[in-house]
Amino acid sequence: MTSRTLSDWLDYIERQHFKSIDMSLDRLRAVAERMALPRPARHVVTVGGTNGKGSTVAFVEAIARAAGLSVGTYTSPHLLRYNERVRIDGVEADDASLVAAFEAVEAARRDADGTSTSLTYFEYGTLAALWLFARRDLDLVVLEVGLGGRLDAVNMVDPDVAVITTVDLDHQAWLGDTIEAIGAEKARIARAWKPLVLGDDDPPSSVLGHAYAIGASALRIGCDFFVQPPVDGAAHWTWREVGCELELPMPALAAPVQLRNAAVAIAALRALPIDLPDTAFAEGVRAARVPARLQRFVHEGVDVVVDVGHNPQAARSLADWLAAAPVEGPTHAVFAVLGDKDVAGVVEALSARIDRWWLAGLADVAARGVDVDAFAETLCDTAAGAGARCATVDAAIDAALRETPAGGRILVFGSFHTAAAALSRFGG
Repeated sequence: MTSRTLSDWLDYIERQHFKSIDMSLDRLRAVAERMALPRPARHVVTVGGTNGKGSTVAFVEAIARAAGLSVGTYTSPHLLRYNERVRIDGVEADDASLVAAFEAVEAARRDADGTSTSLTYFEYGTLAALWLFARRDLDLVVLEVGLGGRLDAVNMVDPDVAVITTVDLDHQAWLGDTIEAIGAEKARIARAWKPLVLGDDDPPSSVLGHAYAIGASALRIGCDFFVQPPVDGAAHWTWREVGCELELPMPALAAPVQLRNAAVAIAALRALPIDLPDTAFAEGVRAARVPARLQRFVHEGVDVVVDVGHNPQAARSLADWLAAAPVEGPTHAVFAVLGDKDVAGVVEALSARIDRWWLAGLADVAARGVDVDAFAETLCDTAAGAGARCATVDAAIDAALRETPAGGRILVFGSFHTAAAALSRFGG
């Protein structure tokens, strides 16, 4: 195995467990103990939630780095390269480092008697990231929850501050059919007597109840810290809590919801026992970038906007942005999503803002993908049901570009796979 490339390793680890998602921490902890993994950094922030996790991680990372801290981040999924998942001081891990990390995980998962502990793709990646972080003298590591919280691989690390950005319906097959059930799963990233930062105005009672039960200090947006949006076209907004007020530049990240994500990130950093200068908050808010979050390209006079939104809550945020940023021409959508999503809910949230739909299949690129005909069948009673059908995202983008006049807009969204195809196409 030591001569294998990163691509070889990724192919290998994808085949090592009998299912791609296996909600358990026992196998992971057994391997982590054999690896003798220390704490990955002096401070750890874990970020969970339904939407906004990646952007919140980016704000935490950018602010901390602006303050001079050494920072590691672990996020998922990736868009174009696996290396995107692991960053140290803003730089993606190189292939050689990731290969060395996977070799260390592989060696540790083999017991003395010759048997091996089975790990999922995400579990391999999490252990590899923690192994890399442990070899650097880091001030802060920021871990993004992959799925849920209670049984997600990153939850094997005890955070100093936990963050739950939002709670809404998604991944019901694994997390439960109600917001309260999903909230109960996500709340388990909180730790006793440690801060828990909440980005929902009205968090589920299951989240607040768990925080109370374990003595976690819940810090709620709109209650313990506040966002004052720009007034009368001003180029700044205000973050405040009792005894502190920060006047901040607008984020480069475009959606209105990014003010909330930035505010949550600021609250998380201020909850750590670290003194950060006010200038770092301003610099970090301005500097934070995340690909495929309303990422914009211009193609022959047509605005192409790429976003990873894939559930009704994310679609509502997209609709708010479309309403706030009109264009001269029509707005068309290229929509492709995995088969376990609430596609009707997504279309309902966006239908008033979309003039024409192109549907695309993901059957060839994702285990949970479906072909375009099966996808369209689930949308037969929605505004998108009569949209044009294309076998792939690339084909749908081509068709949309041919039919969208200059001054119009194409929204390409629905999945990380969808966004990745668009970024590859437009050089993102």
